Amino acid sequence: MGAANFGRANRRRGEVEAMLDGERRILCLTLGALAELETAFAADDLTDLAGRFASGRMKAADMIRVIGAGLRGAGNLFSDDEVAAMSIDGGIAGYATIVGDLLTATFAGTGTEGRQHASP
Repeated sequence: MGAANFGRANRRRGEVEAMLDGERRILCLTLGALAELETAFAADDLTDLAGRFASGRMKAADMIRVIGAGLRGAGNLFSDDEVAAMSIDGGIAGYATIVGDLLTATFAGTGTEGRQHASP
């Protein structure tokens, strides 16, 4: 099973917390995790990937991929098969909540206070 990541989530970095198999985990869609999802969903770029998620239509396999990529992005070493076997409070609604929170933290950001600006 994967390594635990028990720190506190930093929303400014796009991190979220979730209870998976009775343990609090941090998830984050890093650039590497997003590249993994682009490949998995055959998306041309991040805009295409975000558009796919914005449609609101997801299969169970899609949720497993997003949660798995988020776990791996935060340093947890779980395969998608291990994610598929995890229990989450609230059943399918719990999975959907985690995916929604993670996508919101990644694509919506936290506002101007969380944005990085390049120096002139």
